[in-house]
Amino acid sequence: MSLGMVLLGVLADEPAHGYDLKRAHDERFPSSRKLAYGQVYSTLARLVRDGLVETLETEQAGGPERTVYAITDGGLGQLRSWLEETEDPGPYTADELVRKTITALHSRSDADDFLRRQRAVHLDAMRTLTRDRAKVDGTGARVAVEHTIAHLDADLRWLEETRERVRQGAVTGVQGEGENDE
Repeated sequence: MSLGMVLLGVLADEPAHGYDLKRAHDERFPSSRKLAYGQVYSTLARLVRDGLVETLETEQAGGPERTVYAITDGGLGQLRSWLEETEDPGPYTADELVRKTITALHSRSDADDFLRRQRAVHLDAMRTLTRDRAKVDGTGARVAVEHTIAHLDADLRWLEETRERVRQGAVTGVQGEGENDE
C-alpha cells in the first residue's frame, strides 16, 4: 500500500493536521499496524516536496506547532490516477508463513508442532477480529477488517491442509516425520 496515496485520499476529504491524518489512517485500516507519527510526517514532507500537498497554515495554540495540510490539484490528479490502476494479486508464495513452513519441513524441526502453534495464533486473531468487527465504524474500515478475516480464513484452511499432509507423510522430498535419521 502506498502510504502517500492513502494520505492524499484523506486530504481529498478536507485539509488536516498530521495527527488527524494518522488517526484517519488507523480508523480506516483498523486491522493494520498503527502508523507511527514519524511515518506520517516523513511522507507529508515528500508529498509537499513533490507538490502534491501544500501547507495551509501553522497553528500554535498553547501546545506544539500544528501544521494544516491540503491536497493540491496535482495531488488530486495523482490520487485519481492511482485509483484507476488495478492491483496484481500479491506474491503469496513469498509470504513469511510459507517460508517458515517450508523451512520447518526441510529442517529437522517439528513441522507439525509449528503448524499447530501457527494455527492457534491465526485462530486467536480470527476470534478477535470477528468479535471486534461489530465495533468498527465506517464502510471502509469494515471492508478492511473483512478482507483481513478472509485472508486469515484462507491461511487457516491452508495450515490445516498442510498439517494433514505432514501427518500423513504426504510431503515428499523433505526431512519429515516417518523418515529415518541413521
